[in-house]
Amino acid sequence: MSKIFKEKETEKKPSHIVLLPDGNRRWAKERNLPSIRGHLAGYENIKRFCHWCQEKEIKVMTAFGFSSENWNRPKNEVKYLMRLLERGLIEEMVKYKRGKGENLLFSNRVKVRIIGQRERLPLSLQKVIDRIENLTKNNKGSILNLAISYSGRWDIIQAIKKITKNKIPTRKINEELFNGYLSTANLPAPDLIIRTSGVERLSNFLLWQSAYSELYFSNKYWPDFNKNDFNKALKEYNQRQRRFGH
Repeated sequence: MSKIFKEKETEKKPSHIVLLPDGNRRWAKERNLPSIRGHLAGYENIKRFCHWCQEKEIKVMTAFGFSSENWNRPKNEVKYLMRLLERGLIEEMVKYKRGKGENLLFSNRVKVRIIGQRERLPLSLQKVIDRIENLTKNNKGSILNLAISYSGRWDIIQAIKKITKNKIPTRKINEELFNGYLSTANLPAPDLIIRTSGVERLSNFLLWQSAYSELYFSNKYWPDFNKNDFNKALKEYNQRQRRFGH
């Protein structure tokens, strides 16, 4: 009994988990399916991921939904992704208001934030984003960031532009101030970044914020990544000795 208690007592739990759900298109291709089927399967798994995080009482979750580079994909695929995001968020708001549903993207304890270049998104999607952020703005349990039309370099540049526009003296510019101008302002830095599909890079995501994040890579395509895989990632994080500065 004492051994079990000791293991629980020393368990480290990340405050902020970041997900790069890679491999949707390759998952579909290997099954002779259109890429849009892979994106749909990936979206459904993101909802499961959010539920796993909520079960573990993770305070902040950030998921990469659509990168700035994804605009270069075939127009039909981009159009489908925008419609999937819009339709998915609308459906989740309906479930949220009813207080019912399984496999929810977010519960009544979760504040939803969308980070990225929302001015590039279809106007109808922008309106849905405004609605969902307003609907959940007072929720105190945890935060779900969905990165849509986001890139790490864009985030850094837009922060610099804001600082310049506000004419802040250079002597007052430090890391703490700079953090406050990023799209993740007032949030803890990511503790753990999970990326699927065997690719081992950040791909221009949360570049400033991830300076000391622990990285976990899975060879599974995102639609195949399950709760056991998630628990393995948390277990490995718990076993790592985090060092800051070297």
